[in-house]
Amino acid sequence: MARPKPSTVGNLAISQVPLGDPEQAAAYVASLTGELATLVRRHHLDTLGYLLDMVRQEAQETVERASSARRNPSAE
Repeated sequence: MARPKPSTVGNLAISQVPLGDPEQAAAYVASLTGELATLVRRHHLDTLGYLLDMVRQEAQETVERASSARRNPSAE
């Protein structure tokens, strides 16, 4: 299993970034973009919020497809 790399903003550690498993990376992107969408909407940056929601949705669908493929490998 790949070791996570810390994500930072300046000197502030934000979270662990998964390196390696595409499904894990997509789940991380979904989570992060959801938080970012909330942040930008608080500042009335609605277009950015919309775009981040679209990225979050695509990442969640990627996770769901990977999970489904793992549960039912013959469906591929």
